[in-house]
Amino acid sequence: MLALNGLLSVLLLGASMVTGDVATLGAGYKFTEGPVWMKDGTLLFSDIPADTIFKGNGEVFRKPSGMSNGLTLDREGRLIAAEHQTRRVTRTEKDGTITVLAERFEGKRLNSPNDVIVRSDGVLFFTDPPYGLPGGPDGPNAELKWFGLFAILPDGALKMLKKDFLRPNGLTLSPDEKLLYVADTSKGHIRAFDLAKDGTLSGDRVFCELPGPDGIKCDVEGNVWATASDGVRVVSPQGELLETVVFPEGPANCGFGGQDGKTLYVTARSSVYTVTTAVAGIHPAR
Repeated sequence: MLALNGLLSVLLLGASMVTGDVATLGAGYKFTEGPVWMKDGTLLFSDIPADTIFKGNGEVFRKPSGMSNGLTLDREGRLIAAEHQTRRVTRTEKDGTITVLAERFEGKRLNSPNDVIVRSDGVLFFTDPPYGLPGGPDGPNAELKWFGLFAILPDGALKMLKKDFLRPNGLTLSPDEKLLYVADTSKGHIRAFDLAKDGTLSGDRVFCELPGPDGIKCDVEGNVWATASDGVRVVSPQGELLETVVFPEGPANCGFGGQDGKTLYVTARSSVYTVTTAVAGIHPAR
């Protein structure tokens, strides 16, 4: 009902999904990605070519970062990173040490983990396209020869869920965690799957089409906020476009934060932007 009410309010009242102007949080970076809002109120984001995870104020949080891309938090508030260069998924412990969670599947190295999310029971889901793979998808470093969607189970086991993507990228869960959304950048769409407790996927379908989808997040009403080549698109749970929020640079990823969950942080090429949203978003620090 919340999702339906949210859709009706936009369609009938013409209300915007954002309530303020786009503001610049920081600039002068190389290529920003993976914004995540920490429980202490700190924003973290990746600068892939700089091999650095920065804080929102420009201070260095971690360097080298393995050329990290997507970032999230586990249920203990520890940072989880999808690392392009090192071709692995890691966890930063409270003392700053790095624990490798996944780097090989059936003895073969992963391609270039791109984005990662954590379900409330601790299961991690991540995508593995070839964007950071040395030599590209057809080169000698490509060991898997396909680009998949994976789960890391609480016992540490790595499970392949799907491998029929062209370029799997951003991913997010619905508020009730019964749906998993995955962007496929090369196909220009977001796929939706019914997600069982054991990680089994069913009901594979195209949720919506959009140009160059990258990072995606959900708000509490089930709307999907997707970075695309023309801005951040807000799509209803029914797959209908509600609004496109335009930014000065092409956005690559986004994440909700703030005490009320109504600040959207957007990483876009050389900058990080913020905008206030009308609906609270889902973020791992809540």
